[in-house]
Amino acid sequence: MQSVEFPLSGEYIELNQLLKLAGACDSGGAGKVLVAEGLVSVDGQIESRKTAKIRAGQVVNCGDLCITVVAGDVD
Repeated sequence: MQSVEFPLSGEYIELNQLLKLAGACDSGGAGKVLVAEGLVSVDGQIESRKTAKIRAGQVVNCGDLCITVVAGDVD
């Protein structure tokens, strides 16, 4: 399983956008399809909301990709 850390720049990121930016898919629309097909879990639970708000500290799994969302640098 491939693990990546995603630095969050705001309060949250929508799940479909996180999947795109972390490299799990090519577009936000493709991210929505992955969620709709039940292929994405957040903190160990299957997530069905395509635009769920993902915050720092949460872990998203999609296939063989594990995305850990961390607080980004505050300037």
